[in-house]
Amino acid sequence: MRRRIAAVLIALLATQVGALANPAYACGCGAMVPDRQSRIGVDRETSVVRWDGRTEQIVMRFTVDGDAHRAAWIMPVPGRATVELGDGQVFGELSRLTRPERRTRSYFWPRDGDWPFSSGAGDTAGAPPPGSADPGVGVVGREQLGDFDVARLTATDPDALKGWLEANGFELPDGLTAEVAPYVDQKWEYVAVRLAPRQPGGPLRGNLDPLKIRFESPVLVYPMRLSRMAKTPQSLGLYVLAEHRMEPSSTIGGSAPEVTFAGKIDPKGGPLAELTGGEPVFLTAIDQRFPEPGRIDADHELRAAARDTPYRRVVHRDELLTVGDGVPVWLLTVSAALVAAASALVVLRRRRRPAAA
Repeated sequence: MRRRIAAVLIALLATQVGALANPAYACGCGAMVPDRQSRIGVDRETSVVRWDGRTEQIVMRFTVDGDAHRAAWIMPVPGRATVELGDGQVFGELSRLTRPERRTRSYFWPRDGDWPFSSGAGDTAGAPPPGSADPGVGVVGREQLGDFDVARLTATDPDALKGWLEANGFELPDGLTAEVAPYVDQKWEYVAVRLAPRQPGGPLRGNLDPLKIRFESPVLVYPMRLSRMAKTPQSLGLYVLAEHRMEPSSTIGGSAPEVTFAGKIDPKGGPLAELTGGEPVFLTAIDQRFPEPGRIDADHELRAAARDTPYRRVVHRDELLTVGDGVPVWLLTVSAALVAAASALVVLRRRRRPAAA
């Protein structure tokens, strides 16, 4: 069966590869390719992952650019998935919850930009840095969700799967077969998505509608292996909602994951509360860079950290120490020192002057 499935995937990928020009595979949890003679890139992928020990929910949002009017994307999942539109407001809520603490630090001596060393240039050091069909086709479901035409597929009938994908215009790159093979061995299923703007004639650009995928999983896993096909550096932002602080079990070929927030939250309403079931959860925000996507060698598996240590980033704003109406303290100090020195010099000269006869 595995050989038949692999053969089907090879045939599928080979049919369209010759027509693709400069594709950009830029998705942290799947393979995305544009339509013919087009290119597409995912500038950033941000996902919210909710895991209660049994069920995993992923709400993902893509910010895309390029000139493609259509694109296809496949995400492997370890179990039977349900797909629906996500609520984009959840990202705003999480952004507010995880925003860094801002503190002001004062410095004494003037720096570049302060009088008398004004250079006229501002300091940028603090600038802020992802249908229906025949029953034998293996189609679990087909929905039109906003910008997405979503099909949930199985690989139990390779011939029917091949025919369905070809009939529905999926254009997949050569080389994907080898990357899909481990998922076939593990009997994973697939979410196949076609993206098209709701306004005809316009390319896929900007923020796409968030997509929410739900499946059963005994471990918290975030599929990443297919991103090794990307040709440009990738970045991934994860908001993880679980019982404890979570951490990736390995770097999977990227830079060291950076925790930008960790702490207990208790949402009382809105889409975040809906996602957590209204229960308190531990939120871990993780950012990771993949300078060389070809080095990605596995999916992300996240595990509970040794301790639920809270963390919040601190962003410092440095400003010159002043008093009153903005008078620099260093200027007052230097002026006072000069006055004191001048006074001492006058007194010394008077003591050395000979007394009058």
